[in-house]
Amino acid sequence: MPVAKTGSEAASPPDPMTLLRSRAYLVLLSMAALIGVPVSAAAFGFLALVGKVQPLIYTDLPKSLGFDGTPPWWPLPLLAVGGLLAGLTIQYLPGHGGHEPTAGFKPTGAPTPIELPGIFLAALATLCFAAVLGPEAPLLALGSGLAAGAVRMVKRDPPEQMTAVLGAAGSFAAVSSLLGSPLLGAFLLMEASGLGGPMMALVLVPGLLAAGIGALIFVGLGSWTGLGTYSLALHDVPEATHPTAAEFGWALVIGLSAALVGVGIRWLAVRLRTHVERRRVPATVVVGLVVAGLAIGYAEGTGKPATDVLYSGQTAMDPFLTHSAAYSVGALSLLVLCKGLAYCASLSGFRGGPIFPAMFVGAAGGILFSHLPGLTLVAGFAMGIGAMSAAMLGLPLVSVLLATLLIGAQGVTVMPLVIVAVVVSYVSTAKLTPPPAPEPGQQPRPGQQQPRPDRQQP
Repeated sequence: MPVAKTGSEAASPPDPMTLLRSRAYLVLLSMAALIGVPVSAAAFGFLALVGKVQPLIYTDLPKSLGFDGTPPWWPLPLLAVGGLLAGLTIQYLPGHGGHEPTAGFKPTGAPTPIELPGIFLAALATLCFAAVLGPEAPLLALGSGLAAGAVRMVKRDPPEQMTAVLGAAGSFAAVSSLLGSPLLGAFLLMEASGLGGPMMALVLVPGLLAAGIGALIFVGLGSWTGLGTYSLALHDVPEATHPTAAEFGWALVIGLSAALVGVGIRWLAVRLRTHVERRRVPATVVVGLVVAGLAIGYAEGTGKPATDVLYSGQTAMDPFLTHSAAYSVGALSLLVLCKGLAYCASLSGFRGGPIFPAMFVGAAGGILFSHLPGLTLVAGFAMGIGAMSAAMLGLPLVSVLLATLLIGAQGVTVMPLVIVAVVVSYVSTAKLTPPPAPEPGQQPRPGQQQPRPDRQQP
């Protein structure tokens, strides 16, 4: 016999258009716009600090110590200190340094105010001391945490939905210009958080408004300070040719190759993380030394700078494409290997975002493939970025946009190839990734194999 629903169960869901026309929603939009100003300014300051400290400790400090330049062994003490600082921050400060990067790009709820210092310091130790992770995950956490904290300061016991929406708006503002376009940052957060349905616009519009305000703040502060906007951009992209049948074949190869590499990086990173977590501080120092060793080995083996392997690759991508003809097949192969392993090690111990290293590894792999017959440089470069981003992020739409918007007007020409490579990479990654083990007491889903008791699960 059916049971009649009463109370809140019988209430119909709110009409999005009614909420959109309400006075309360206009107030929410105003708050989102106001929050976008200080949050984007704080994000700009964070990126400016990182941009100043990186050359200070990698280039200026060795010179001040009496060396003619940066010694080949300099990454060893640099990353040992970075690993020590990151390990201590993750181990002892609230919040464990923020988002665990081996979990992929998954925006979570706004951190509490007490967690923000740990996220900030762990990110500085990672980014300034040359670990291979990017600034996007810390910026999202800091942006949402600052926005949510501001709401609580203005309004005592604010509604949970308001805090969540304005926290998301803070994230939008923080990454508004980092990826080169506030719209791309909005797509990133939409796809990563699974926003959809009729209520999507109610959350998306405040975020877009905050992102637009944030982009203006980034541009204004960049012009006023002379520091630039810290946006991902390429300035000298060769002209792309129309796709050929051979290039569509290469799209299949690049997509499958990126899936294999991405699954391998994540598999190894998850297993390394279990060892790092047992002895956090000394293990993170060891991870830093591994990253340094890979960079030194690459530099000694190729004659190229160790910074090709170090750091996230965000600022290195533009000169790398411009001077790609100077890289031999052997140098590119070693770069993909060393950068991929350094990325894997950094994922296991440090704190940061996975986007820019994935893009750089994919770009290097795509340029490597372009040395083979039937594939042009720009097509290989774009397909490598898109396919590797899809493998590491699991966000196919954003992966296509990252690869095509980055190369500007040439992106329209190569977009069909990028779409094929991204789809192949995304589907292959899903096929190659084993399903998660069921929780204790939970029955496995239909078609999911029962894990063997003698086999360790990630």
